[in-house]
Amino acid sequence: MSAGAAVREGHLLGGRVRHDQALAGHRTGIEPVLLAASIPARAGARILEGGSGAGAALLCLAFRVPGIEGVGVERDPALAALAAANADANGFGGLRFMAGALGEVTPEGVFDHAMANPPWHAADGTASPDGGREAAKRAEAGLFGAWARALARPLRHRGTLTLVIAASVVPDCLAALGDAGCGSPALLPLWPKAGRAAKLALLRGVKGGRGPFRLLPGLVLHGDDGRYTPEAAAILFDSAPLLLQKE
Repeated sequence: MSAGAAVREGHLLGGRVRHDQALAGHRTGIEPVLLAASIPARAGARILEGGSGAGAALLCLAFRVPGIEGVGVERDPALAALAAANADANGFGGLRFMAGALGEVTPEGVFDHAMANPPWHAADGTASPDGGREAAKRAEAGLFGAWARALARPLRHRGTLTLVIAASVVPDCLAALGDAGCGSPALLPLWPKAGRAAKLALLRGVKGGRGPFRLLPGLVLHGDDGRYTPEAAAILFDSAPLLLQKE
């Protein structure tokens, strides 16, 4: 996205949150909304997000938990500026966005929680003709480890690091969390429909955690009629929490 690019007005959480996006490039799906719903934040907590895009996850979290302080790191300066404008439009004065690559910019202070929806498409897959979409989705070699280390570094002891990822990269991300010192891993599958294989999952580690791996019950997103289940709709439209238990 370049400076001055066209922007389309949009909303999240059933119209409760203003979320403008660029007309071209990657479009926000349900992943950042689900990610935000899973963060066990309270008023006054500090949250760090990697690859914040136009701000969807932090915007949703700030709506659900007033009084948080959030910092988003986004390598595209125009997207970081758009995220800041979205925060201003919603009156979320506790959010700010930094332009730069995760790991190369250093947010100040200690954080209670960190989160990300990292790129996960295989490096050898078919490239998207859209540069913005390609950058948002393609996972370079070593990306999961680098992101986990950068997000875990400023976390307080017992702080949480949560990722929303494709099911296909769960093993790599589990290893990355462990190498970054975030143990007690918990995995919550996101089933597209009952009886269908999960394509997405929420994965959490706890900094300094030593507990065993836990596979959580998961969330079914759609019913047989294709509509969101009541549980998913409550999260996506009414800002209900989707809390993963800590150790």
